[in-house]
Amino acid sequence: MHTANRAIFASGCFWGTEHFLKRAPGVLSTRVGYSGGHIKNPAYREVCSGRTGHAEVVEVTWDPAITDYESLARLFFETHDPTQVNRQGPDVGTQYRSAIFYLDTHQREVAEKLIGLLEAQGLDVATEVTPAGPVYPAEEYHQDYYAKTGGSPYCHTYIRRFPDR
Repeated sequence: MHTANRAIFASGCFWGTEHFLKRAPGVLSTRVGYSGGHIKNPAYREVCSGRTGHAEVVEVTWDPAITDYESLARLFFETHDPTQVNRQGPDVGTQYRSAIFYLDTHQREVAEKLIGLLEAQGLDVATEVTPAGPVYPAEEYHQDYYAKTGGSPYCHTYIRRFPDR
């Protein structure tokens, strides 16, 4: 899979992050997992301990004829509070940090540009922008969680943060 059609975002509980990204036009698939830590193939319980260094992430693939990385990164910033440090809503811990794990220079530049736009609005953005490493898939019951349970995100809401391009 070409990296230009794949992105890795962390914005709190991966259930809510996936809920919004999965519905974006052009998104072909999402997969929740763990990334950014130092343990191979961690289990949910280990990640929740805060001792693995991993964040809960969503890996997204998309059709470049329909959408682009910047559109998905904007949605990422508009569906969580990027000023929160190691938390999102009631979920607290390093595994809930806001982070973009970039796969190439273009993704890093777009992330930094969007953070600059948010900071120009007065937001103190805590989102980490860091090179991507391995993504370890989360357990099957976490995949498409809200679609399976009929629930809706409790710590993610849409807030428009960017003017039209």
